[in-house]
Amino acid sequence: MIIRIIKWLFLAALSLTAAVILVMAGIVYTLGLNEGKVAQLGRFFATMRFIETQYVDEVEPSQLIDGAISGMVRSLGDPHSAYLDPTAYKKLKEHSEGTFGGIGVVMGFDDSEVRVISVMEGTPGEAVGLKAGDRILRVDGEATKEMAPELVAASIRGEAGSEVVLTIGRSGEADRDYAITRDHIRVKTVAGQMVENEPGVGYIRIVQFSENTGKEFKDALASLKEQGMQAMILDLRANPGGLLTACVEIAKEIVPAGLIVSVVDRDGNKEEYYSELTETGLPIMVLIDENSASASEILAGALHDTGAAQLVGKTSYGKGSVQVIMPIPGQEDAVKLTIARYYTPSGESIQGTGIRPDFEVEIPENAKEDTQFLAAVAQLKAKLPQLSQPAAQPELQPEPQPLQPAEPQQEQ
Repeated sequence: MIIRIIKWLFLAALSLTAAVILVMAGIVYTLGLNEGKVAQLGRFFATMRFIETQYVDEVEPSQLIDGAISGMVRSLGDPHSAYLDPTAYKKLKEHSEGTFGGIGVVMGFDDSEVRVISVMEGTPGEAVGLKAGDRILRVDGEATKEMAPELVAASIRGEAGSEVVLTIGRSGEADRDYAITRDHIRVKTVAGQMVENEPGVGYIRIVQFSENTGKEFKDALASLKEQGMQAMILDLRANPGGLLTACVEIAKEIVPAGLIVSVVDRDGNKEEYYSELTETGLPIMVLIDENSASASEILAGALHDTGAAQLVGKTSYGKGSVQVIMPIPGQEDAVKLTIARYYTPSGESIQGTGIRPDFEVEIPENAKEDTQFLAAVAQLKAKLPQLSQPAAQPELQPEPQPLQPAEPQQEQ
């Protein structure tokens, strides 16, 4: 009897050991672990345990894990990949669903500095006196230089009626806090008009690429053609990007038949988008600047590389990568990770370099004229000699959406 019990215990222990081994093997396989990775995990858990048992104050394990994930993503050196804590992830989802409130400014990011590019009329930002050129130093006390761009934007956005405090740096003045009450920001993304005193020249401005931008552009394009448009100025300045699908939808209206953009992942897998436009297009001049980013660069690059347009202004932002959001299982946080890059029809990558204009034109500080717009008109006159009257600058210019240079996204 005793021998049977011993045998039974031995078999049970053996079965349990085998089960544990199988479970561990499954975990190792699922996580792609090898001997080297197991050793690295040992370093991580040893450090975590040391902090838990020896740090002068008690610390929550979740705090350590959050910090580890954030540090892991930051170590990539990619400004467009980020750990999104529950608050940031919630705000990002609210924005994607179109239920967010804002303050009505467009922001540019350069060398860890956040600047106000423009302030929309009739918005909370204008009401408190924010100006183009202001530097946003802190959001609710947190230094923006320590925040990823999307976290700055997510922190400024929020529920309409709630308050955000921005610390603003302005040339010649002491830093100052502005308490701003958020409001719903609703802006049309496309506007067009015929240029005064320039028969045949149309002007279309796109402020971002959202779900309705494609339709808005088609309507504006059709309207201007009915008014006799023979040449077009397409203004993509301070356009932070948006949906890839909207960008492609517009490209199919003005980019000649052929490749629009390629999306290439780490393994070289390629997804390509094409135009089937066969009719001869209008002469086009595209306005870009340092804050033309992402989808706006894709459109400008496609028009330029296919010979459909020339570019005027300043070298664009250089945002040519694709991000996806991965919710962390069982939690309310997520990781945003770069998984691919965009390439223009000529095979050039936008990432980190941007697109150089054919005609580089500055707008001098305190300028009374839009020198970039006037340069575009001059180039169109050279293409269409019948355009001879002096140009009046367009009055119909929809203000940009309150967004940072954004990620081109494929609709889910």
